[in-house]
Amino acid sequence: MAVLLALFVTGCKKDEETFNYPTGTSSNPTSNATDVSRNKAVTFTFNEAMDPLTVNTLTFTLMNGTTAVAGTVTYAEKIATFTPTGTLSAGTVYTAKVSTGAKTLTGSSLASDATWSFTTGGTTSILAVVQLGTATNYVILAKTAINNSSTSIITGDLGLSPAATSYITGFALTNATGFATAVQVSGKIYAADMVAPTPINLTTAVNNMNTGYDDAAGRTSPDYTDLGTGNIGGKTLAAGLYKFTNNVTLPSYLVLNGGANDVWIFQIAGNLSVSSAAKVTRIGGAQAKNVFWQVAGTVSLGTTSHFEGIILSKTSIIFNSGASLTGRALAQTAVTLQMNTVTQP
Repeated sequence: MAVLLALFVTGCKKDEETFNYPTGTSSNPTSNATDVSRNKAVTFTFNEAMDPLTVNTLTFTLMNGTTAVAGTVTYAEKIATFTPTGTLSAGTVYTAKVSTGAKTLTGSSLASDATWSFTTGGTTSILAVVQLGTATNYVILAKTAINNSSTSIITGDLGLSPAATSYITGFALTNATGFATAVQVSGKIYAADMVAPTPINLTTAVNNMNTGYDDAAGRTSPDYTDLGTGNIGGKTLAAGLYKFTNNVTLPSYLVLNGGANDVWIFQIAGNLSVSSAAKVTRIGGAQAKNVFWQVAGTVSLGTTSHFEGIILSKTSIIFNSGASLTGRALAQTAVTLQMNTVTQP
């Protein structure tokens, strides 16, 4: 910041007979900042009120080398904001400039152009998938309970640990050696109190689930931060690392557009709420097994909604009536079902 402020005030000496030159007090991103989100709006704060008509795309620019970045400029309460029209490139140096054409209400301008650079985060290579180990043996894996209300259709195995079989409800289990079956489940059902080797297998799977959660949560240099202020409805998203510092909502549709090897990781610090009838779809060959939703709070899939990907919840996953999932529901507490279709990817 010291470098940036020094740059802003260079040459901004007082004209003793006329007026003080306006200066910049701060910018966001700051000068030489790194790992800047690719959806970042760039701001410049003046030390006094400016003439809004002079703060525009001619006086506030953003460059990628010699190429101008398309965007819009707004001004309010001494802050000028440049919002790129599209997404910035990953791992790229950008240079912002506020020119002397920006003037105060009395016609004063900066003594010289204010220029600073920053580098975006993200990566130009494909993200590595989140490693789940033997947790991938289960389409639903939980620690405290798996509760089902009415008839669901589950394709794949279910696992529960450290809780016992009695905490798997609503499936009319038929017990066998080391596992159970149910009409509603195409695979097998396992719980921590069944005979060996089921308990140790489940312990390993749950540990792998926890490790996978930590892996997803610990990824750095996000491509996007707080996209849509947490509302991702109606968007088409390319592969990448998406970081959200609060809740995420999906009130309508979401399209994931990418190839068969592309990876999406969503880091969500709050809850994930999917509205009734909202749907996640994939195009371009994208695969549900390469989409990871790391959620620190509760996941709630609305009535008749459809979701895609691997859900890694720190707490619970709630399927409301008729909701469906192509992926895996991996919860560190409980999974609640109600007439749902859950299919392993």
